[in-house]
Amino acid sequence: MLLQTIALGALAGCATGAGGAAAPGGVAPPVAPRVPFRIEQLGRVRDDPYRWMKFIPETGTREMGNLPEMIRTHLEAEAGYAAAVLAPARARAPEIAAQMAAHLPGDEAPPPVWAGDWAYASHYPEGGGHAVYTRVSAEAGAEPEILLEEAARAEGFAYYRTTGHQPSPDHRYFAWAEDVIGNDRHRICVKDTATGAVSVLVPEDAYGYGGLVFSPSSRFLFWIWRDARNRPTRIYRTPVDGGEAVLVHEETNPALFMQIKRTAAGGYIAITVSGPDTSEVWLIPAEDETAAPRVVFPRREKVRYEIEEWNGALLVLTDEGGAIDNTLLAMPAGGDAPQETLVAHRPGSQILEVFPFAKALARLERQDGLHQLILLFADGTEKAIGFDEAAYTLSVPAGQDYAAGQCRIIFQSPRLPARWMDVDLETGALSLVQASGRAGYDADAYVVERIFAPAPDGALVPVTLLSRRGAPRDGSMPCVLYGYGAYGVSSDPEFSVPALALVDRGWTYAIAHVRGGSERGRQWFLDGRRFSKRNSFTDFVACGKHLCELGVTREGAIVAYGLSAGGLLVAGAMNEAPEMWAGVIAKVPFVDMLNTMSDADHPLVPLFRPDWGDPLADPVAYDYMFSISPYENVQATAYPPLLCTSGLKDDRVGYWEAAKFVAEVRHTSTGAAPAVLLLDADAGHQSSGSRSAEFQEMSLYWAFAEAAVSGAL
Repeated sequence: MLLQTIALGALAGCATGAGGAAAPGGVAPPVAPRVPFRIEQLGRVRDDPYRWMKFIPETGTREMGNLPEMIRTHLEAEAGYAAAVLAPARARAPEIAAQMAAHLPGDEAPPPVWAGDWAYASHYPEGGGHAVYTRVSAEAGAEPEILLEEAARAEGFAYYRTTGHQPSPDHRYFAWAEDVIGNDRHRICVKDTATGAVSVLVPEDAYGYGGLVFSPSSRFLFWIWRDARNRPTRIYRTPVDGGEAVLVHEETNPALFMQIKRTAAGGYIAITVSGPDTSEVWLIPAEDETAAPRVVFPRREKVRYEIEEWNGALLVLTDEGGAIDNTLLAMPAGGDAPQETLVAHRPGSQILEVFPFAKALARLERQDGLHQLILLFADGTEKAIGFDEAAYTLSVPAGQDYAAGQCRIIFQSPRLPARWMDVDLETGALSLVQASGRAGYDADAYVVERIFAPAPDGALVPVTLLSRRGAPRDGSMPCVLYGYGAYGVSSDPEFSVPALALVDRGWTYAIAHVRGGSERGRQWFLDGRRFSKRNSFTDFVACGKHLCELGVTREGAIVAYGLSAGGLLVAGAMNEAPEMWAGVIAKVPFVDMLNTMSDADHPLVPLFRPDWGDPLADPVAYDYMFSISPYENVQATAYPPLLCTSGLKDDRVGYWEAAKFVAEVRHTSTGAAPAVLLLDADAGHQSSGSRSAEFQEMSLYWAFAEAAVSGAL
């Protein structure tokens, strides 16, 4: 049982004054009171002196106005200190943002994706920060029709972000989910293209990420509801033209999340209930859209599977039988067991996703960190599509027509902007549809490299480098080293305007593909989770050291950058080797992991216990987490300049994690470098969804990095 006691009388006020470096202009950093907070757990006792910073309102959204006075006063003091420390960086940020904007392609629109007789597209108008979604019919001379103009709908909101954009199968309707609060609780909007009217079909509490889909007949919208703890727990069916929402399916296990889709051939609505180590799929047939869903295979621990349909059969992508990088099976529709192996398991060649078309089955794989698209034909023959770039990313746009004669793919690398290509589904021939044009941009002025850094245990960690051609290798160049390394999510080497702008300013941009991601297959992920999580930290440090050994950069000229679980990574690496980094940028960082994973009410904790362990029930998990949690392992040493960001409305990583970590670093560090908390009172885990907001954010990060390397902080 968890026992907590707190000395309430100590919460009388929030002091500011000495402790840490004064900012330019003489502004001293806030000194957060250390209030004893005893936690007894599994026979272990710890003190959490900054527990008072955590606030969850009983109802409604967290706002500055409803914070307890002590917390609000402290966060306002942090904001004042951040403004003073970051003032020189903010002065340089517009110049950096302008360099980013200079690499944009004007009002160029990506090529449309055809679905039936309609071509769907989105683009950013020249100078605009929000996207416009359009379509055009196949009729000769047809004019584009605007489906969604984000900028217009964002007016009057401090925060606006959309997701889940999709047309109905009959093309009469267009739907999207929008967040106007910043807390990842969406409303769902539907435009009737016949009348032009936009209705809010679901006014609140929807889950937009893989959480809405039209039925095959276009009569209904299936959508996912989030409960009071922000967990997606119910599937509803609502008539598109209005009416009562009908409960279709409910998941009561808080360790499982849900997603919903329409299979590629349109034969089913598929409800996937899954966690890190288990899954279960329920199907609703197109011929009976109001039927109760039926389960394909009941959930089993340590078995994951996904369902699609192709060539008159159901496809089963699964890791059953030790196939950790997945095998692809075929099963007759209505059957109860797979009868054919379409693609056997090959360790290290991970099948990521399948894309069925009538003429061929496309699948995206990752082989030794690089994507490859493979076509499987009905006769069992295959055709592989790969590229020669040292590091690159392939993606397959959603919404492609099952009957299409080609599969659209997007190729990009850190130096090559997006190239849209079509793969002929009969021959495998590759044709260029459009290359993203940027006036005056010379891709050959940049070099992309893939190197391998030896980890302490001998593992070879891939590192992707972007630099200017001819950049010296004498240690004189500063470097930003980015990493994530969690949940099996790979840090794909994509084209990034912010990264390019940084390189233009004389830096190297590097991505450390540490364990915990899946860059080298699922085993790479397993070797960086749970009781092997420290591997992620030591991998990241090893990547930094190897870059120094190669002369790419030098110790003290590397800025570590990570977000969310990547914030955990860079904070852990900062504790492991504080002397290596010129600065650390931790965006919405998961740094209070032991306390968060001990919170059974947190919306994500039950889901991700397989990844981190359960410190409420498992002493081994508690002890291991205590040994690596960044907040618990701040040490008396000279830390580099630290910038932690947070969103007040964040339900994934509470703002208090960054606030507590910054306070602990300030209290314990023996050095004079600043630790800064930058709070966005209008945002949650993500900033507002405009391109200009992204550039403003990233330009401040790069200006902070420059100041850290130059010693100006």
